[in-house]
Formats: sequence, structure tokens, C-alpha cells
Amino acid sequence: MSRRTLLTGAALAAAGPLWPKSAQAQTSGAAQTSAAADGMPTVLLEAKPGVVEFQAGQPTDIFGFGGKAPGPELRLRKGEAFRAKLVNSTTRPLTLHWHGMRIVNDMDGVAGLTQDPVAPGSSAEIRFTPPDAGTFIYRPLAPGFTAELTERGLAGVVVVEDPAAPAVDLDRVIAVDDWRLSDQHQLEPFGAAEDRASVGRLGNLLTVNGARAPERISVAPGARVRLRLANLCNARLMRIRFEGVKAFVIATDGQPTDSFEPLRSTLPFAPGTRYDVMFDAGDAGSGGSVTAVIGQGLPLVEVKVEGEPMSARRPPPPPMAPLGDNPLLPPAIPLQKAQRADVVIEGGAKPGPDGKAAAYAGDPNRIWTINGQGGLAAGDKSPGKPVLVVKRGATVVLALVNRTPYPQVMHVHGHSFRLLHPLDDGWEPYWLDTVIVPEGQTARIAFVADNKGKWLIGSTVLERLDTGLSAWIDVS
Repeated sequence: MSRRTLLTGAALAAAGPLWPKSAQAQTSGAAQTSAAADGMPTVLLEAKPGVVEFQAGQPTDIFGFGGKAPGPELRLRKGEAFRAKLVNSTTRPLTLHWHGMRIVNDMDGVAGLTQDPVAPGSSAEIRFTPPDAGTFIYRPLAPGFTAELTERGLAGVVVVEDPAAPAVDLDRVIAVDDWRLSDQHQLEPFGAAEDRASVGRLGNLLTVNGARAPERISVAPGARVRLRLANLCNARLMRIRFEGVKAFVIATDGQPTDSFEPLRSTLPFAPGTRYDVMFDAGDAGSGGSVTAVIGQGLPLVEVKVEGEPMSARRPPPPPMAPLGDNPLLPPAIPLQKAQRADVVIEGGAKPGPDGKAAAYAGDPNRIWTINGQGGLAAGDKSPGKPVLVVKRGATVVLALVNRTPYPQVMHVHGHSFRLLHPLDDGWEPYWLDTVIVPEGQTARIAFVADNKGKWLIGSTVLERLDTGLSAWIDVS
């Protein structure tokens, strides 16, 4: 996962507004809110059964926030308090994890580590202030039930807006998910041992923003477009390719980066990964696409350029430029003083001679280990011992050692990290919170542990997370 790897996508099939606000796209499908006595709005996030039609006339039963999947697109403001009420109207225990958000620990939403799960028929208040602008994900994290709850549709995207962000003509979330449906258009049964012990539950239908891919977007000639790509899949690692548009990446995993054009127009796109990309539309009649590199390629987004040029409505935009550094993240990481720990990942089924996973004969609930120990599982009252205990402000270097025959996608909660060069002599010029570790390889990551609490390090392939692939660090 070098800088070249990120730019090529070869990792695994893994100041004020520039023109008036009225020219900018407005979001739709906002969450239901209510006013409290203190005047602060409360967003209602009710997880409950619902029905969707991925194909007209063919209903599919799901769980969804508000009965829809994905859940409502949440638009917050950096540095402004947010409050929500989580109502569990499902049949499973539930929490909400705010994937990638560096918020207070007791709101991180990890059952058995940062809080107790919300029982069916119960509710809980969520309150935090987002410190960073960017694109993030919300979804359950109740070990033992995470995969099923997410695969049934309980996931959504959070956009934390920055008042100083460059203005665009269209700001669109692209939430990608996959679903495993039967011939009767219902979700296939959950919990198969071969899924848990190998690549995870891969779907047979890709959706964008809850509808069968691709999503079709119409923009005016010369329009400046920002796409916020988020992988909500529970297991599918893929690459995405940009065709017909000159796209620049301006943020990775929610954090701004030096803007770059992906080499060969391709990026790795693992579960939990987010990219913010920006491009300028061409002349009328032109277009482009964002394609998932699966088989012969599956379009996720199709862009059509038509109508009156934007130059007739507003001044021309300035040249494409980086968003600027996040001042809350350190400009340098003192590696010489780092506290280090190995995170050794083992377990899973061995692939058979045909490349498919062999049958798994072990405990289907305890398949994966880190440093020889299984992580959080259903009903656990104690998270066990941390892999590292550090004081707040310490530099941490973790060696993610993958001793399995599968790529591992690992997410660090509450922090953003740098991917180190193999000799620890520097780091890649972007921040991440989710990283792909190829099979049989080691990735080293570094961060300043500036967020107090118990922070999970877990797989974003959720069947693995449910069956032991997690650990945690204690920042005191």
C-alpha cells in the first residue's frame, strides 16, 4: 500500500464561497428532527423493518433507519453540537458507530467496549461535536450481530461541512452497497461459516444510494462536481475507475489530502473507505462514469452533460486546488519516541485447490484472532486486555501483520493515521482510518494518540469482526 499503490488502485480487487450559495446543490431526504426544550434539534434515527424495491414490483424486506436503506444523509457542521435519538425497533441489540469520526469515546458505539448495546424496544441519546469536516459512515457495531444488521440495510453517510470549503455546483454522496438476494428477491440467510471464515458475505446486486446501479447524474457544461464516494459494503473489496472525466482526489477517509489525479484513473475501494473527488464537466453532449472493476466492469455513476453552460450563470471557478491541511492533525509524527505494538492477524479457512475457501470445521463464532486472542463476540461483558496502553499525546506505531491467506481491511477508531514506508523512514502523504493489508504482508501505521478512551482496531469485513477479528488500545 505505497503511494503508488493508492494512486494506481492496484491494491487488491483491494476562503469563502466562490459564487452564491443558491448555485450549490441542496441535499434531499433529510432525517426527521424534533425540537427539545433547550432549543437544540434532535435527529430521530429509528432502526426498523422496511421494504425496498430494487426492481419494480419485486419487494425486499430489510432493516433501515426510518425503514429505508441507506439511512438518511446526515449533514452536520464542523464544530457544532449534534444530537440524535437512536430507537431500536429491530429484533437485535444495536449500537451506532460513527466510522472515521474522531469524536468522544463514549459515543463511538462499540458494544462491549465503549457502551452497552441498545436492546430491542429501547432507545438511547447520542451527542457529540464533530471536530473534522469530511465524509464519514454510520452503522451498527454490536459484535456478533454487526454483519447481519448492516447487511439488512442499517448504514448511512455523514457529511460534516466546512464553511470554508470551495463552492461547487453539485455535491453528491455516492453510497455503494451490495446485497445477496434469492430468486424471490429476499435477503439470503445470514451466518454461513464459509462466509465468516473466508472473504465475507459478497452480494449479487450492487446499489448506489439505495437503488440498482448506476446512479445517473445530469450536469451543465462547465459545472464543478464533488462526489463523496463511500463503500458501505460489508465485505466487497473492489477497484473503481473514472472514465470520461478528469477526477482529482481531494480527501481520503474524510481527511483532506494533496489533490491528485489517480494514475490509470483507478483507486482501491474497500469496505469503510471514502474518497472525495472533484471534476469539471466538459462540453454539452459529453459525459463520463465511475465504474466498479468487477468482471467486465459495472458502472456505479453515469454523468451526462447537457443544458445551458454554467458560465452563463456564475463566474468561472478558480483552478482545482487542495482543500488545505486539517490543523487538528499533526504536521509531523515523532517516530523516534513511538510506542510500538504488533497486531498479528491469524485464522480463517484455507483456500482449496480451486481457489475457493475450504469447509471450516472450527467454532463458527471464534474464527479469527489478533495476537492469539479472539476479539469481542456476542454477549461479551469484558473486552479482554488491550494490545497497547499509552498516555494521551503519545506516538503509536502499529505493525498490522497479516498471516492469513486473505486481504485484511483494518479500521482504527477515533484516530487518523499515516501509512509508513517499509523502513519507517517516512510516511505516505495522506491520512487514513481504514487500510488494506494484503495477504501474507505487514503494514505499519503511525498516529498521535490524542483522543482519550478505549479504541477498537477491527476488520471492516463484518463477518470477520463478528467472529474475533478485533483488538483495542487504551489511551489514558
